[in-house]
Amino acid sequence: MSSLQSTSPFDSPSIAARPQQVVSNSIRNNNGTYELSFEQSRRWRDVFWLAVFILHLVGLGLVLVVLGLNRFEKNDRLKIDKYTYGILENHHGLTEYYWPVYAVAGGVGALLGWTWLLLLGSRATQMMKVSLHIITTYLAVISVFCFWAKQFFWGVAFAIGAGLQFLYIISVIERLPFSMMVLQKGVKMVWSLPEVMRVACAFIVVMLLWMALWTFGASGVVALSMGDGGPWWLLVVLSISLFWTGAVLCNTVHVIVSGMVSLVLIHGGREAGSMPSNSLMKSLQYAVTTSFGSICYGSLFTAAIRTLRWEIRGFRSKICGNECLLCCIDFLFHLIETLVRFFNKYAYVQIAVSGKSFNHSARDAWELFQSTGVEALVAYDCSGAVLLMGCLFGGLITGTCAGVWTWFRSSDRVIMMGSTSVLMGMILVGLAMVVVEGAVTSVYICYAVDPLLIQRWDNDFFNEMSEKLHQRLQHRSARAGEVLSHGSAIFFKFSHKGASVGVIHVSEFCEKKKGFHLCDFMA
Repeated sequence: MSSLQSTSPFDSPSIAARPQQVVSNSIRNNNGTYELSFEQSRRWRDVFWLAVFILHLVGLGLVLVVLGLNRFEKNDRLKIDKYTYGILENHHGLTEYYWPVYAVAGGVGALLGWTWLLLLGSRATQMMKVSLHIITTYLAVISVFCFWAKQFFWGVAFAIGAGLQFLYIISVIERLPFSMMVLQKGVKMVWSLPEVMRVACAFIVVMLLWMALWTFGASGVVALSMGDGGPWWLLVVLSISLFWTGAVLCNTVHVIVSGMVSLVLIHGGREAGSMPSNSLMKSLQYAVTTSFGSICYGSLFTAAIRTLRWEIRGFRSKICGNECLLCCIDFLFHLIETLVRFFNKYAYVQIAVSGKSFNHSARDAWELFQSTGVEALVAYDCSGAVLLMGCLFGGLITGTCAGVWTWFRSSDRVIMMGSTSVLMGMILVGLAMVVVEGAVTSVYICYAVDPLLIQRWDNDFFNEMSEKLHQRLQHRSARAGEVLSHGSAIFFKFSHKGASVGVIHVSEFCEKKKGFHLCDFMA
């Protein structure tokens, strides 16, 4: 598998018994190419998407300036309303009337992001638990207020959101203890690398600068509308652009953090003599130059695919009597799983360490997980969903603050201002939370490459992961056994040291898994 060499996590009992000297040698031997790829000069990857993103920023920036200036201190300052008649409403409103509301939204979102980083070492777990359980109630309350304000569409939308959130929490409730433990270890790793938190703070500032321009143009759009029934299509286009830009910055931080965490785990600590000099600056340099095109490409699709996968996997695990519905869900699940092979967040670790293209990195990461069986553990973990809910909670608080102020200033534009402010808040809080996600994804990749890396860093965590992996593989074999009892032939295909050694019945999996790599699950 290109530059990655892996050892099987199934051998954990024997690993635990090795002396420390043997462990250290094994790490160096198994990961030599993994280290070397970080030091080598890199080629520019996914240049097409880099060009598309830069052109998008330049073009949209000009459009935002025009939209904002056209109603800044004077209606139709640039005399362009005659060209947009029939397309836009061209209502008499001023940009500066709505721009301060967006300024408040940006300030609240940045404050929440910086607060999260500040409390990362002491209150991160509590904050994640609160955001996880309070979102359903928060969405339900907003739904009631929307009905009270006669915004029936948004009332129904928020009510459906509250219901889906509640169902999702119920479907993954048994996974939360393990997911919270993984997040705690991610926080532990990040807290030992304060420089990556400073990078996240700097990127929040960069995002705020772009939001200043974006909200200038968005305020002009809100000003020319007659109210919440105005030119939503234009705000939707601007919001998609903001989402992509925010995702690119978040994933850039993800790559920087992943590069640092991977190096710390590979070399046995940031103070190790073998640790490359200026590793943070090298990670930053790679992220914003040769690998930036890959980040731009992955940011277009990864978030949406991940969210769909979490929802479908959660509902699929709870469906058990309706075979027709299960068949439909299975079809969607396998479709999403195919997409995940080429678009997954673990690609950013590969990009950080080896500098490969996005699709190549995503495919290698997924094949690494499947060949070692760690995919069963990754599928069980919902730490990414927990972090996403934290971002959503921050966005809802930001949108509420902006919406309340807009209600007193111009009640017919509450939905327009509130919904776009929610997106702003989610992006700003996401820039803070992505440092933990970067640590978690790096831990999983390093565990798949060589479990000894995790054992050396935190032996108790290593034992927890190995035990949970063993449980998940037994669970999968048990479920496959149920299918087998209904007359279907289920096999596991195994390989040893890269060479296929045939297939084996699932009923024999637990007895014969040791020393093999789980490559595939075929029905």
